[in-house]
Amino acid sequence: MSITKETELTGMKKASEAVASTLKEMRNYAQPGMTTKQLDDFGARILADLGARSAPYLTYGFPGSTCISVNHEFCHGIPSDTRILQEGDLVNIDVSAELGGFWSDNGNSFVLGKDIHRHQQLVDASKQILHRAIYAIKGGVRVSDVGHLIETEAKKRGYKVIRNLTGHGIGRSLHEEPSDIANYKDRFNLTRFRKNSVVAIETFISTISTYAETLNDGWTMVGNKGGFMAQHEHTILVTEGKPVILTEMNGVWN
Repeated sequence: MSITKETELTGMKKASEAVASTLKEMRNYAQPGMTTKQLDDFGARILADLGARSAPYLTYGFPGSTCISVNHEFCHGIPSDTRILQEGDLVNIDVSAELGGFWSDNGNSFVLGKDIHRHQQLVDASKQILHRAIYAIKGGVRVSDVGHLIETEAKKRGYKVIRNLTGHGIGRSLHEEPSDIANYKDRFNLTRFRKNSVVAIETFISTISTYAETLNDGWTMVGNKGGFMAQHEHTILVTEGKPVILTEMNGVWN
């Protein structure tokens, strides 16, 4: 969406604060021995207390309030009573929601407890690349140029990007135009970021895979060659200069 009046900006800020605070609290709450369903239930209570509604559930009928993916699961992991979190797991939580007619989205990959499986380097790369990508965005910049930046930074660090997962416009619904903010230089995409538009920028940084494939449960995605992936995401307002990071309070960069 494009922000055209102050009430719209206020609405986007409230929705973004709801998803950001939920993501931060879920990250802090997660611990070894907990099921992903327990973690999701905790997040669901926070969203409800804030008056927000789960976006994946509203939009797609997703069987959970948030997406929680563990280790070889790249994204869209279904919260489960049987999936027990373990020390050193690579965990991704993606929280998106609607509040007052406005939608916002954010995500965070992190190592649970001690980094016994050496995932932290991948996590740090994803966070750092997201930071660089976001601060390269302003009105008039080509979407494909930001994708090129993300892929170049990933390659510098010895990683790959997932080519069929993208960031997207957001605001009055979960997914809006521009619908394909890719993590690589798509030379066919001539779209430019527009001043005052709201977009969700995501990194999908992978150890060996370049595509994500859906498992038989119809939701969970894994790498076409296996391995691990870290994802980080912020919802931002594009300006003529530095973007406004609406979900900054999630503490991803802390």
